[in-house]
Amino acid sequence: MVTALPKTLNASQSSQPKGFSMQSRVQELLKQVGPGKMSDVAYDTAWVARLGEIDSDLSNRALAWLSEHQLPDGSWGAERPFYYHDRLISTLAAMIALAHRGRRAHDSAQIERGLLALEKIIDGATAGLQSDSNGATVGFEMIVPTLVAEAESLGLIRRQSDKILSQLAEHRKVKLSLLKGKKINRYLTAAVSAEMAGEDGQHMLDIENLQESNGSVGHSPSATAYYALSVKPGNEQALNYLRNIANYRGGIPDQMPIDIFEAAWVLWNFSLVGNLGEDMKFLFRPLIDFLKHSWKPGKGVGWSAEYSLADGDDTSFVYEVLSRFGESLDIETVLLFEEKDNFRTYQFEANSSTSANAHALGALREAGFDLSSPPVQKILSFLVHARAQGTYWLDKWHLSPYYTTAHTIVACAGFSDEIARPAIEWMLRTQNSNGSWGYQFPSAEETAYCIQALEVWRRHGGDISNEITKKAVAWLEENSEPPYPPLWIGKGLYTPELVVRSAVLSALLISGRG
Repeated sequence: MVTALPKTLNASQSSQPKGFSMQSRVQELLKQVGPGKMSDVAYDTAWVARLGEIDSDLSNRALAWLSEHQLPDGSWGAERPFYYHDRLISTLAAMIALAHRGRRAHDSAQIERGLLALEKIIDGATAGLQSDSNGATVGFEMIVPTLVAEAESLGLIRRQSDKILSQLAEHRKVKLSLLKGKKINRYLTAAVSAEMAGEDGQHMLDIENLQESNGSVGHSPSATAYYALSVKPGNEQALNYLRNIANYRGGIPDQMPIDIFEAAWVLWNFSLVGNLGEDMKFLFRPLIDFLKHSWKPGKGVGWSAEYSLADGDDTSFVYEVLSRFGESLDIETVLLFEEKDNFRTYQFEANSSTSANAHALGALREAGFDLSSPPVQKILSFLVHARAQGTYWLDKWHLSPYYTTAHTIVACAGFSDEIARPAIEWMLRTQNSNGSWGYQFPSAEETAYCIQALEVWRRHGGDISNEITKKAVAWLEENSEPPYPPLWIGKGLYTPELVVRSAVLSALLISGRG
């Protein structure tokens, strides 16, 4: 039986008065770890807005959220950073929701502005879809053709669909071929994108085995809203799931719950600090016990204890972080995710994740595998070939190269220094003059990852100037508070706030400023 984490505190409970000690700040963060704390996203909110009379309260609040979050240019999605895939899928979904439900004069005005934005987005599809270096958002190739067809039927797109679809046809074909005719159920990752089936493709779904025990489809609000709208209209379990995760303002997160993901990443960030002291370690015990009880030998873990599907990234990460806290698990479960040339996150994935392989390397190191072991050599070879410009790494789960590169440096430092060294040099070379780092603009999250990586490198004998980290920490101390920009890649861009905040606090602690 899995030990449940406590419910997340609300904002008034978690406010931090000035002068809080670092231990108090860590303790306050740990109190909030639970089902997950994630920013709202336009894409999933738009799907909930379509529920109409099925649940008018949910639908109306989601519509109000969309109304409040239209961007100045008329589109939807993350304003900063700009990511083409996120803007396209978010704007399409929002426009369809408004076309179905918008009845007020204000809605009409927003629809007109949205149409103009959508036309510009689609006009730039050929270049835009190729401009995002990390690739598509989750399920993009599968979902967008369905949305485009619906937008055409509603008159939102006129003679423009080929500009998008011509770019996606081959990717969609590859992903469908990987399913090999299997019906989509809760044990396949495609369930997360079940809305791709639309009205005409429900033959692809194993409908009676699609729903999770919490009422969701794939722990995805958009897939669940589609299920309650078109597959089993008014399904009470699905609606209760959506009611439980909806923000009181109507916003909806990209996925929920994320209890294992949140707990593991928070713990990993603090595990980098080193000598935390017994009082601090005591604070981590509930999270350690939760992750240990969630572990399933021969299967591993997924991003939530309730989720049917385990994945290589969460499994490797949980193994690594629990080992750092003195807990023993079976490394054979991690090895189940080994493929011919790398370690996978999920079965039937079209491209491998760099960060998942870095985390698998971290797990193997903790298990005592040496540099010559075949699984380690396999990962190192993959990392060498996956480098961008021979120096840094990108990933499909996070927009910033600093996240993936920092995690890879931590996995390699003192183990395979020749792979990490060019990345360290790139990191030092790309520091901003004010001490920060950032992919499109300076951010606390990215700066924290760089401080973590440089301090771990220093700990393993690397030569890092004190002035470099001193300047970085000074900037971070002044810019450490949320809100944090959405740098994580789901169906849209999102922020797992407590994960990011734990990275920031970890960086301050590891640098000796805590």
